[in-house]
Parts: sequence; C-alpha cells; structure tokens
Amino acid sequence: MHILTFDSHQKLHESGAGIIIGMVQTNPRAVLGLATGGTPIGIYQEIVKSYQQGIVSFKDTTTFNLDEYVGLPENHQESYHNYMNTHLFDLIQLQRSQTHIPDGNAADLEAECQSYDKLLEQAGQIDLQLLGLGHNGHIGFNEPDHALTGCTHIVELREETRKANARYFDSIDEVPTHALTMGVGTILKAKMILLIVKGGDKAEIVQRALKGPITTDCPASLLQTHPHLVVLLDSEAGRLL
Repeated sequence: MHILTFDSHQKLHESGAGIIIGMVQTNPRAVLGLATGGTPIGIYQEIVKSYQQGIVSFKDTTTFNLDEYVGLPENHQESYHNYMNTHLFDLIQLQRSQTHIPDGNAADLEAECQSYDKLLEQAGQIDLQLLGLGHNGHIGFNEPDHALTGCTHIVELREETRKANARYFDSIDEVPTHALTMGVGTILKAKMILLIVKGGDKAEIVQRALKGPITTDCPASLLQTHPHLVVLLDSEAGRLL
C-alpha cells in the first residue's frame, strides 16, 4: 500500500490524473475501471486537459464503470451514464463501444449483471481501478454487510448512502433506492487500485479502511489485501493516519 497526502486538491487531482495518463501512455489498450461522484471530477478535468494538449489518446482504451442507479433514465441529470458523458467521455472522444456502464433500466436486472460480468471477463483484467470511498466504507455501491458479493449485483442502498447522495437531487425522495454495482471480488482482481479520498468528514472511515481490521462491516478494508493499492488523500482526509 502506498499512501500519498496532498496539501491542495489541485496537486491531488494532477497526481491522480498523471497515474491514469501514465497507464494509458504505457499501454494504449488499457482497461480502466472508472468511478463517479464528486471525488473524481477534478481528476477527470486534468485528464481532459492532457487530452486536449495532445499528451494522451484514448482511442484504444476500454472503460468499465463501477455502478449505476436502478430506474434513472440514462439521460437523467444524475445518472452515471450522463455523468460520464458530461465529465469525460464526450470530452476525450472515447468511442461509446469502448465504454461500459451497467444498465439500471434493463428489463431483467439479474441478467444485466451476468451480462456485465461476461463483458468484464472478455475484456480481461482491469489494469487500473479508480475508487472513491463512502462514509460507511462502501466501495462502488458495495455496502457494509455480513457477507459481500464478488460479482456484479443489485444492491439496496443504505439510508446513509442515500442521504449522502441527496445533495445531487432536489430531495432524498428522488434518490434511487437500488443500484447495480461491480462486486468487491471484481474490484480486487484489478492489477492496480487507485483510491481517492478528500475531506475531513472522511478521516475516520479512511483510518478504519486502511489501518483497521479487515471486515465486511467496512468493505473498503478489504483493499488492504491488494498487492498494488495507491491511496491519494488530502490532508484533512488523512489526518488520523
């Protein structure tokens, strides 16, 4: 585990983007696992800048997103399809055939999960998986539980997760109750995991995830078992380490 702490978000974003860009420069056909939410936006902005400057090309890169809400239309402002198009895909001219996000509107959600896992298997091992960290320790939408699912699955979102995401909606009543998410097993199969955490409100869960006992009550704690985990923190998120 490599933990780096930054005194500014700009430096953190540049470092995170640099790791991803370096991966693609070294291996243009890289398979990237991508995340959504507030945390990665600055990193995506830095990636777009580098693309616009001709520093990196994504024409041969494949992407898989961690998750998607169940029941939100793809063009809904808060769907993760729309998020990725707005913050990255439309800005680096990535072919849609090379991008993959679970379909939260599929008629058969179980079949969609199985289909997503087949696509992941066909693509081979994810070269770099980008992650954020939920306040309750979730990664992707893998919520704390007595047992965790290894493959893509339907998950009922915890109330604290819905409350945390309510800031993106007009009210918590509009936040979906379920999501499709890549499983912890799939996440841990990635060759490299890049965990990004910002904010003092995450300091306690950062300490639990990285230094506490490995337990399904804190899904992110399982990242301690990964052979190539890189963690980028701002100074507030890392203050208890």
